[in-house]
Amino acid sequence: MLRKGERIDQLYAEDIQIIQSSEVFSFSIDAVLLANFARVPKRGKIIDLCAGNGAIGLFLSRKTAAAIDQIELQPRLADMGQRSIALNNLEEQLTMHELDLKNTFDVFRADSADLVVCNPPYFKELPASQKNPNPHLAIARHEIHATLEDVVSVSAKLLKMNGRFAMVHRPDRFLEIVDCLRENRIAPKRIQFVYPKPGKEANTLLIEGIKDGKSEGLRFLPPLYTYDQSGSYSADLQEMLYGN
Repeated sequence: MLRKGERIDQLYAEDIQIIQSSEVFSFSIDAVLLANFARVPKRGKIIDLCAGNGAIGLFLSRKTAAAIDQIELQPRLADMGQRSIALNNLEEQLTMHELDLKNTFDVFRADSADLVVCNPPYFKELPASQKNPNPHLAIARHEIHATLEDVVSVSAKLLKMNGRFAMVHRPDRFLEIVDCLRENRIAPKRIQFVYPKPGKEANTLLIEGIKDGKSEGLRFLPPLYTYDQSGSYSADLQEMLYGN
């Protein structure tokens, strides 16, 4: 089941085991935050873009009976995700597709998804950017193969009318993200900023929009803190990671 350099980690709150490797990619808190932020349909179809090793889809599986399709470009990551699906006996509900985002509609129909989630590359592919020397991590973190516009336009096409899009990203790109969503007929509806701890600036943005939704009704949720003042996980994070 495991290949060289891999390990099995556990998300205790959802009782999910996941195959990880520091050599290529390990899910971060961002995946847990997004899986807990997204409003998940009870049934229907969920698509997880830029799925990495499949963490978000695996975490969502405990909250819904919906079919979950995951799209990941990198063969090594898609393979880890596929084996994690098997490890959790979720083959009936989850499917991993090794697929370039740009070829999404070779496999999927437009207007078919109730929810699209995405933990995309955060950093613009600028010549000056200090790309990660590890190519697996560089692709996961930098817009080498998928830009924000790519992610949002594909998501908008995948979604049914009134379907939801939920994404985790970086606060410094907030205005660009809002513009991009609106240009692609996704109305921002819920926003939550995540802070490392009280007194620090936000380092993570959670945003949800509705396809062809009304422009009014935007909500800003209470701030979420990753750690408390003593450096331990906050009560919210403890619940997300370990359950009650």
